[in-house]
Amino acid sequence: MEDQKNETDNSIPKVTGIGGIFFFTENPKETRDWYAANLGFDVNDWGSTFEARNINNPDAIDSLQWSPFKKGDEYFAPSKKDFMINYSVQNIEGLVEQLKKNNVTILDTIETFDYGKFVHILDADGNKIELWEPT
Repeated sequence: MEDQKNETDNSIPKVTGIGGIFFFTENPKETRDWYAANLGFDVNDWGSTFEARNINNPDAIDSLQWSPFKKGDEYFAPSKKDFMINYSVQNIEGLVEQLKKNNVTILDTIETFDYGKFVHILDADGNKIELWEPT
């Protein structure tokens, strides 16, 4: 019963899914065009968005953003990796407090936009991770 409660308790600070996959490429436009022509991605200047029903709340629609970035873009800094993963989270403020207690490197402060709240951290391997709490 406790596990079932934790699945639906939106106040628990935790990751709830993958919010985005971002990677470097030499030519983002060509990459987007290739994925559109060969795999049917519906692309725009930002990449492509995939939508799916939330298993715990079937009326809610979750989204995943797929975006190629120009190789060397500073958005991934200080990570030296060719990719960055965005995790969707709930209770981003509580999660950041937990991460601080665990001495996780927090790269910036929580920023709020029309489409959600964001903060960036580094994992143990130096990968930059974007945490996103959707609105």
